[in-house]
Amino acid sequence: MKKCVRFIAALAFILSCWGFAPQAQALNLSNISLQSASVLGAERVNPADAKLSTEFGKKIDLNNTHVRKLRKLPGFYPTLAGKILQNAPYEKVEDVLEIPGLSDRQKELLQANLDKFVVTPTAAVYNDGDDRYNPGVY
Repeated sequence: MKKCVRFIAALAFILSCWGFAPQAQALNLSNISLQSASVLGAERVNPADAKLSTEFGKKIDLNNTHVRKLRKLPGFYPTLAGKILQNAPYEKVEDVLEIPGLSDRQKELLQANLDKFVVTPTAAVYNDGDDRYNPGVY
């Protein structure tokens, strides 16, 4: 008797699900359009993107760059790159030559690459959290 009741209950459940289940319909998104709206007529600007559109994006900014950007210059990473970042901020590019404790070779490397550097005001978007020294990416 228990088997018969179980069978009838299962059959009733299957039939009720089959009969009352809504028919699946494809969702048509072709007539939905997303429009961009500006808030009070002002366009939102990301501070990092705004800075990248300046000279900072074309040269290595001594006050705001990440240690990984200095790795691209032969002879800079890790010692000289660390010294550059730890002695920032700089007022002009030539100030980097006055870092205390530089060897003659390091000064030569800096002198040879001065045209690749720029100095802009320090920006919190690039300096907060001290992650420009060691982001933990290995």
